Amino acid sequence: MQPTYRVLGPGRARRADGTEGPVRGARLAALFAALAAAGGRTVGAAALADRVWADGTTAPEEPAAALQALVARLRRTLGAGAVVSEPGGYRLGAAREDVDLFRFERLAAEGSAALAAGEAGRAVALLDEALGLWSGPALADLPDRAADPLVVRVDRRHADARRARLAAGLALGRAAEVLPELTALCADRPLDESVQVLRLRALREAGRAAEALAGYEEVRRVLADRLGADPGPELRALHQELLAGTRPEAPARREPALPARLTSFIGREEELSSLSAELASARLVTLLGPGGVGKTRLALEAAEAYDGEGIVRLAELAAVREESEVPGAVLTALGARETMLRGSDGLLGGDPLSRLVEHCAGRRMLLLLDNCEHVVGAAARLAEAVLARCPGVRVLATSREPLGVPGERLRPLGPLPEATALRLL
Repeated sequence: MQPTYRVLGPGRARRADGTEGPVRGARLAALFAALAAAGGRTVGAAALADRVWADGTTAPEEPAAALQALVARLRRTLGAGAVVSEPGGYRLGAAREDVDLFRFERLAAEGSAALAAGEAGRAVALLDEALGLWSGPALADLPDRAADPLVVRVDRRHADARRARLAAGLALGRAAEVLPELTALCADRPLDESVQVLRLRALREAGRAAEALAGYEEVRRVLADRLGADPGPELRALHQELLAGTRPEAPARREPALPARLTSFIGREEELSSLSAELASARLVTLLGPGGVGKTRLALEAAEAYDGEGIVRLAELAAVREESEVPGAVLTALGARETMLRGSDGLLGGDPLSRLVEHCAGRRMLLLLDNCEHVVGAAARLAEAVLARCPGVRVLATSREPLGVPGERLRPLGPLPEATALRLL
């Protein structure tokens, strides 16, 4: 039997012989958590020692020797082969799936993707399995967990998974069942509009439309008082539905968000066919060419004809002036308005690129980044981050120069043949 390790809560291990038990002792538990957080990668001895003694206590005079002694104790607890010595450090002798934290991330992403694809029943099963792995705070035994980026990421994904599970239950007609947890979640996260939308919808579906209208007014006041902001478009649209006493039609599987084309499309049929085939096999395709050659129009046609799974979204970057504004512009294009809380130490809530990645992580999507050339560095960083962490996303970019991202497929686009151009005139 393959050992498995639990760090979503106090550290526990199931050994190869099937027995299971806690990892006892603060230092030993901290070492176990630090190794498990690495997901099978080697961690340097100095970095491990820093994490184990990161609680402000005096570090041992000989940290390397103290660490070796802790590793020996952990091997006695987990089994002789559980901790592997490597040049300069140590690693847990386990695959990522053997650690509940990484298994949770996979299941949560698959569950969110199933929900986005309209498979609510499958989403419920996957998300229930993912959320069932939690028995307390992630990496609870790390002394420096509050400052750990992995903890921040997993906590955010845990919140997203809870929200997706409630949305899936609502999609299955279980409004009364999900309302109590939605109400509690909204009390904890009063400025999270996506959760508030779910609560108001659940109230409506449960036959409590008057309470839903009163709830909208309460949310509107909170947003105005604490953020100086109006409700976002999704909340406002729901408010109009509540006022009219209507429900939206069931959404289609795909929701293209592309501008209508006012002229016919001729002369690029061969390029369109080749580009569509490229999108089926590559996750990043960049249309290259000088200004005015028709990159945007061809990209829009290809996006409209896209035959893959998920939604299609257009992020127009021509009006973006600073590279730092690119992630925020794409967030806005996706309808994922950032919720930033202002505290005594300034803005909290994560940088826009991180929030964009979190928004896209469980979705299937074709993202069209149009006119990247004047912000090509930021567009490249965004595309690389999204492609690395969001397996359901493909990117189609238009630019006068390559993004330079690994795996990028380039499709140069030249002017139309003279005869075709004359036909258009």
